[in-house]
Amino acid sequence: MRVLLIKDVHKLGHAGDVKKVANGYARNYLIPQGMAVMATPGALKQAERIRKKADVRRQELNQELSSLAEKIEGKVLKFSSRAGETGKLYGSITTQMIAEELSKMIGTEIDRHSIDTQPIKTLGEHKAEISLTVDLTPEIHILVYREGEAPKELAEEAPEAEEAPEAEEIHGEEETEEVVETEEVVETEEVVETEEVVETEEDTDVDETPES
Repeated sequence: MRVLLIKDVHKLGHAGDVKKVANGYARNYLIPQGMAVMATPGALKQAERIRKKADVRRQELNQELSSLAEKIEGKVLKFSSRAGETGKLYGSITTQMIAEELSKMIGTEIDRHSIDTQPIKTLGEHKAEISLTVDLTPEIHILVYREGEAPKELAEEAPEAEEAPEAEEIHGEEETEEVVETEEVVETEEVVETEEVVETEEDTDVDETPES
């Protein structure tokens, strides 16, 4: 089904866009929620007006919520839960639980519908996006650990790997200096050997003169 978006829809498009979506998605969600209408000829005539109006409103929202996005970005939420030996939870970490915990952390109410993730059902590290606007989607980390155990720290995203080339360059310079020193020693030894040969030849000439 082709629909005309009358509101921005996360991961789908901006207001004024025409999109082809599944019939069920349109009839059961987009249209009832007031996010879209069927793309009839009459509706399409309004597309440009809807787009311009939405652009102005989006810019206002982005400016208004930019500081909130900065507060949310990179936050780490920790949840303890009972789980089986394979790490599967006895239950799940829901978007409502995430919204409540995040709201407490940043001091601002977050709607669970803005949290883009499925219910979490396993131990370990997970990520979720918070859809503030179609352009502002800060990411958070969710750490689920076994009840009764201490939570582990999040795995670092390998900043050390970026420093490795510098270490290699330093090592390379040390090797170059060692090679230069070796060459100097070799050259010195060659000079000494040459001088010894010259002295031997001169001694030989002196010995042969009396015989003739």
